[in-house]
Amino acid sequence: MSGRVGDLSPKQAEVLTQFRERIRDILPSLPAQHDHYLLRWLRARSFNIQKSEAMIRKHVEFRRQFNVDTIVSEWNPPEVIEKYVSGGMCGYDREGSPIWYDVIGPLDPKGLLMSATKQDFLRTKIRHCEMLRQECQRQSEKLGKNIESITLIYDCEGLGLKHLWKPAIETYGEVLTMFEENYPEGLKRVLLIKAPKLFPVAYNLIKHFMCEETRRKIMVLGSNWPEVLQKHIDPDELPVFYGGNLTDADGDPRCKTMINYGGAVPRSYYVQDSLKVEYDSSVTVGRGSSFQLEFDVTAPSSLLRWQFASDGADIGFGVYRRTKGGSSQKVAEMMQVLPSERYNAHLVPEDRCFTCSEPGVYVLCFDNSYSYLQSKKVSYKVEVIPPSDAQMQSSLSRGDGRLQ
Repeated sequence: MSGRVGDLSPKQAEVLTQFRERIRDILPSLPAQHDHYLLRWLRARSFNIQKSEAMIRKHVEFRRQFNVDTIVSEWNPPEVIEKYVSGGMCGYDREGSPIWYDVIGPLDPKGLLMSATKQDFLRTKIRHCEMLRQECQRQSEKLGKNIESITLIYDCEGLGLKHLWKPAIETYGEVLTMFEENYPEGLKRVLLIKAPKLFPVAYNLIKHFMCEETRRKIMVLGSNWPEVLQKHIDPDELPVFYGGNLTDADGDPRCKTMINYGGAVPRSYYVQDSLKVEYDSSVTVGRGSSFQLEFDVTAPSSLLRWQFASDGADIGFGVYRRTKGGSSQKVAEMMQVLPSERYNAHLVPEDRCFTCSEPGVYVLCFDNSYSYLQSKKVSYKVEVIPPSDAQMQSSLSRGDGRLQ
């Protein structure tokens, strides 16, 4: 049995009923509550109810952390990402699923990662995923059948050594991991075209970020790729540039109003070239260790703002709040305010702030525990802005929601 609605074994149907009951408390927090949606999480974990429950509960926290419910309507990527990240949604396949194009050649990974934070790239990809999820929902309503996955066309023409830059591979790996963990069964097929000789090298660098089921959906097409694309996509839904009949309203065969083709990022966007920050302090975080800063926030609605840059390599960073007095409480026992992530602060310095809804002792943790070979020098500036000034400061800061 496929594990889909209308094709469930008695055991699978029983697991679905149990699963719905076990996650009843978080159902209102999910973007959909119907059986089609819940079965995606069960299939992703081979109908293991404990693993499926853990996965979907983690997704609810993910949606809260990144304000996913409003990321399409209320958050816009930085200008450099809007202009120079290639790709876009264009047309539908023969079953009515949306088609997304990733155009690799024109992408300038180093220019982009020197101009915007890795976290902004992740938010942008989350936004794309939500746009596609919403489009699937609209297609389901329009066609009267369940549409839950997309077709991805991966144009590899121009793939080169610049795309194999280590920070770019790491960032792309984090995007893949995010997709695997939060949009299970969201990919119908990957049609990979114009693959150069370098492709196997690039694929080997990223394949471990994908589950086996995702890898099976990748089809590397040969020189007959235009004919294969048309087997899955009606020519009227396929841009002329990719062998179909579709153009923009002005006749552009590349459909540039829907697909961005990126390009080299001008140095005027490079943050390190334009941002001059005078940091208050610096510290060397030893290999395999961490460094903590504590700030006593006495008034609710105060703004906690941090700026930092690292030398030579990335650094982990997270924000926590103590839940009991004294200095003996470990980070793992504290309330997580901003989960620890690795920041490419050696490329783009961080400048963010957080509105502290509750008073307390807030702990900023620079984490280098994952690095057993290299110490990291971090320059930083942190300030607590009282509520009287926080509203004005918050409106000037970049970001979305409470975390800015």
